[in-house]
Amino acid sequence: MPSLDARGVASLLREYAQRTALRGGNPYRAKAYSRAADSLAALAVPLDVLVAEDRLTEIPGVGDAIADIITKLHKTGSHPSLEKLRKEIPAGVLEMLAIPGLRPEKVLRLYKDLGIGSLPELEAAAKDDRIKKAKGLGAALQTKILQNLAIAKSGEGRLHLHRAAALLAHAKDSIRKSRPELKRVTIAGDFRRGCELVGDLAIVAEAAKPDKTSTTSADGLQIRVSDRKHFGAALLFATGSAGHIEQLQALAAEKGLQLDIDGLHKGRTLVAREEADIYQALGLPFIDPELREGRGEIEAALKGKLPKLVTDQDLRGILHCHTDASDGTETLETMAKATRQRGFEYFGVADHSKSAHYAGGLSVEEIAQQHREADRLNKRFGKDFRILKGIESDILADGSLDYDDDVLERFDFVVASIHGRFKLDRKSQTQRLLRAISDPHTTIIGHMTGRQLQRRPGYEIDVEKVLRACVKHDVVVEINAHPWRLDLDWRWHQAALDFGCMLSINPDAHSISELDHMHWGVQMARKGGVSADRVLNAMTLAEITRYLRQKRRSLARAA
Repeated sequence: MPSLDARGVASLLREYAQRTALRGGNPYRAKAYSRAADSLAALAVPLDVLVAEDRLTEIPGVGDAIADIITKLHKTGSHPSLEKLRKEIPAGVLEMLAIPGLRPEKVLRLYKDLGIGSLPELEAAAKDDRIKKAKGLGAALQTKILQNLAIAKSGEGRLHLHRAAALLAHAKDSIRKSRPELKRVTIAGDFRRGCELVGDLAIVAEAAKPDKTSTTSADGLQIRVSDRKHFGAALLFATGSAGHIEQLQALAAEKGLQLDIDGLHKGRTLVAREEADIYQALGLPFIDPELREGRGEIEAALKGKLPKLVTDQDLRGILHCHTDASDGTETLETMAKATRQRGFEYFGVADHSKSAHYAGGLSVEEIAQQHREADRLNKRFGKDFRILKGIESDILADGSLDYDDDVLERFDFVVASIHGRFKLDRKSQTQRLLRAISDPHTTIIGHMTGRQLQRRPGYEIDVEKVLRACVKHDVVVEINAHPWRLDLDWRWHQAALDFGCMLSINPDAHSISELDHMHWGVQMARKGGVSADRVLNAMTLAEITRYLRQKRRSLARAA
C-alpha cells in the first residue's frame, strides 16, 4: 500500500493516544501521542522527506520512541500495538473521550456497564436518565455529559492559542529552512486574528516566480504562496474573517472596484498591492487583524472611531499571581525577580485565600508572614520595583468574601473570585457576584464567568448587570490571560468599555513561565477593542500606587 501522509499518520496516532488512555496506566504516554499528532497536522515539510532524512525528532513532542511509531504508521498504515488495542474497544467508544470532564475510566465504565458505544448513544442514554441510575456513575456525571456535549462539538479540531502558537512557530522555522527562496513568511488565519481557539493553521509566503496567488496544503497546514504583486491580497484573504472580507468586497463594489484573492482592481488595473494599501484605497485606515470579525469594525473605521489597541509594551506591571505559599511552584522572591527581569515595575501577589483548601489557601498567620517577606524584599528592590500585597479571596455562596474586614484591609488589592458552587441558578449566581462587587474591599473581579475553554462552560450570570455593578462600585474587570480561561470573553469587552469599566490583564500565573501568559490576555483585549488607557496594569508604579491608595481612603471613609 502507498505510504501515509502526515494527516493520515496524525489520525492514527491520535487513535493510538485515545486507546492508550482507555487502557489505563501512565496518562502522560497518551498525552504525548496526542501532542505529537497535533504537531504532525502542522508540518510544513512532507512527512516522507522527514522520514527519509531521519529528522522526525525535529517535530515538537516527537522523541525516538514516537518517531519509531510514526515511521511504522507512515510506511505500513498500521502498528502491531495499535492493532492489538483495536481488538479491545470498538471505534465508537473513542468518540466519548471528546466530552470535557469525562475521564477514560468513566468512558470505559459507560461502555462495559451500560453498553454505550458511541457519542449518539451516550447523548440518548443521558437524556433517558440511564446514567444517573448506574452505580458508580450517577446524576452528577449525567448532568456534566449533557452540559458538555455542546462544548465537544463546538471545539472539535481547534487548539488553544498557546498550542497553536508553538505549532505555527515550528512551521515557520521549517519553511525557512526547507524553502529559503520564500520571503515574508507570515502567520495568518484565525491565529492572526487572535481567536481564543484556533482551527485554521495558515501561513502566507512570498515567492519570486508565481505570477499570481496559489494555495497549497501540507497535510493540514495551509500554505499560500504569492508573488510580491499579490502578497497583500493573499495575506488579507488568508487572515479573514469571511464576514470581514465580504464587507470589504461590498465597500469595494460601492466604489466601482473589485476585491478578490488576486488583489484590489479597477477594471484590469491593480489598484493596491500591500494589505495596508488595500484598506487605504477603500478609504479606510488599517484595521488591526484582531478586529476583523465583521462586527462593526468597518463602520467604525469609516467614522474614524477605531480604538488604538493595547500592546504588550503598554503593560507596566503584573497582578494576580500565585506563589508556593498556596498552589504556585515558586517563592515570592523568585516570582518577583522574574517579573522584574521582564521589565515590569510591580508584581501583584494574589495567593489563594483560606477557603481554598484544595489550593493551600493562606491562613491569617501565613498572610502576616508573606507581608513581612514582601516588606523585606521591597526594601531591597528600592523605588523602581515593588511587590503589591494582594489576595485572591474566594467569593462564598452568599457573595461574602472569606476573610473578616480587618484582614482584608491589610491588602493593597483584593481579587474576588468564584471557585465553587458553579451550578447555582442564574439569578442566585448573579446576586452572589453583585454582593462581592459591592464589598468595598474588592478591587478586581477575577475570571468573571469561570469558563475553561474546551473543559467547562461558564456559570450562568447576567453579565451586563455585573458589569454595570463594577462601574458603580469602582471594581476592575479581569481579563484572565491563562489560555484555558481567557475570561472575560472578548465579545463582552465593548460592553464593559461602553459602561465605563476598567479592565486588568492578569496572567493568573502559578510559575515563572506562566508570567508570559500576559501576551494572550493582551491578544484578547485587542480583540475586544481595548485601549491602554482602560487597563489598570498599564498604569505606572506611581499611578497604580496612587490609585490603590485612593481606593483604601474611600474604604476608610465608608467605614
